[in-house]
Amino acid sequence: MKDLFDIKGRKALITGATRGLGWGMAEGLMEYGVETVIWGTSEKVEAVAQEFRDRGFSCHVITADLGNRESLKAAFVRSIERLDGKIDILVNCAGIQRRCPSEEFPMEDWDAVLEINLTAPFELCQLAGREMLKAGYGKIINIASMQSFFGGFTIPAYASAKGGVALLNKALCNEWAGRGINVNAIAPGYMATEMNTALLERSNPRYQEITDRIPAHRWGGAKGEDMKGTCIFLASHASDYLNGAVIPVDGGYGSR
Repeated sequence: MKDLFDIKGRKALITGATRGLGWGMAEGLMEYGVETVIWGTSEKVEAVAQEFRDRGFSCHVITADLGNRESLKAAFVRSIERLDGKIDILVNCAGIQRRCPSEEFPMEDWDAVLEINLTAPFELCQLAGREMLKAGYGKIINIASMQSFFGGFTIPAYASAKGGVALLNKALCNEWAGRGINVNAIAPGYMATEMNTALLERSNPRYQEITDRIPAHRWGGAKGEDMKGTCIFLASHASDYLNGAVIPVDGGYGSR
């Protein structure tokens, strides 16, 4: 019987894999035998990749500036070379956050968040999509957010970008689903990652408000451990008839 979750030997590109959710999803894919290229913006990415290689995983590394379109394109070309000319899985996880009341939100922060959180994922979907369309097969996994559904507070750029990611998912699905490519997204709930440091302060009233609303009574893991299963599912044949979906991984937060 065919193992629907067998992804051994597949080739993946993962952005934002040096920490948090991206790190956890990269680890999960490699635990299932996927050869990966991980992207980061600093020298830290090489150290992370070496740690993975020391564990016996096949992990290549690319330093890339997702805010620079020429750098992004060049990094993608190098990634495909490292993967011997093939890409089966793209995980768009890199992201940034800026917090400020909307009436005071700096336009330079707006531009930076939209560039990294929405424009760069589209460019990578486009670049990877071209390769996948040639092969007639591919799995694109975008990272949306609870803010794809809710507006949040003091994060107008982030909420706008993640709302855009959810609809980008559907737009690409409409064009590519019939050509062998699955485009889906994971919407993480509140995760105990560095991006949420401000919310994790116990003195912040939002911390208790959020925690009380989560039926699972906890925030998601800091190292992306709660994202692994959904990522592996979306990267595998088990999700072949799932397309254009945004899957909440939120401990039930969105049910209330």
